[in-house]
Amino acid sequence: MIPPSFQYHAPTTIAQAVKLLESLGADAKLLAGGHSLLPMMKLRFAEPSHLIDLNRIEELRGVWERDGVIHIGAMTTENDLITSSLLQEKCPLIPEAAALIADPQVRSRGTIGGDIAHGDPGNDHPAVMLALEAQFVLTGPRGERVVPANGFYLGTYFTQLEADEILTEILVPVSLPGSGWAYAKLKRKTGDFAIAAAAVYLRLEGGVCSRVNIALTNVAPTAVRATEAERMLAGSVLNEALIEQAAQRAMEACDPAEDLRGDREYKTRMACEMVRRALHQAVQRARGG
Repeated sequence: MIPPSFQYHAPTTIAQAVKLLESLGADAKLLAGGHSLLPMMKLRFAEPSHLIDLNRIEELRGVWERDGVIHIGAMTTENDLITSSLLQEKCPLIPEAAALIADPQVRSRGTIGGDIAHGDPGNDHPAVMLALEAQFVLTGPRGERVVPANGFYLGTYFTQLEADEILTEILVPVSLPGSGWAYAKLKRKTGDFAIAAAAVYLRLEGGVCSRVNIALTNVAPTAVRATEAERMLAGSVLNEALIEQAAQRAMEACDPAEDLRGDREYKTRMACEMVRRALHQAVQRARGG
């Protein structure tokens, strides 16, 4: 399949990209890794007249720390996340989840920004960002604005990103002592989207769960927080029975669409199982195991 013809643009700065996006308007699409956009163009589901390729903008790449916050350029690839020593030390949930995305070819080209900005409920980074309480830097002709991941997703393929804005940076707090994390993902085969997945980030202080965030992938129109399950665990000493109750309660956050990966009941029950597994692993890590 061959996509319709389009005009190609390759800016080298964020300012150039923003100016192009503003001037070309709705006829333009941003190109990051291209793993979602290019297949859609080949199938004629998307027919932009202009493609603005972000791959030559070096200021959109890299991982660094400033004042206790990790900054990730939106065009940083999945492989760069996986191999980042800074992330492995101070925010290991991100490289753990990145290693479960698609296959090696996709991870060598796919970017964290493209994964987040696309708004696909099957993408893995949105749930991870919700669990980590990340923030996103959106840059447009009116300057920069920072929006929390929690609330960024408004519906399937629908986010707070305006048509003339670019997701330029992801901000994530460094993990604190006593933290535990895990991303549990069930998929049919290598390269597939999740049937269901769960991201957990929690902290134990004096044996008590002082903070817990649970977010789910591909079991609702967007990535979602399992807030009722979180409430069950916060402030408690975590044990087997409580984790089981929270995993069951997490199913209340699910509203999956039936497709080739399973019906609604199967996906919902798999979400429960992924939460159970992620909680167990996160608690074990928080306890130093």
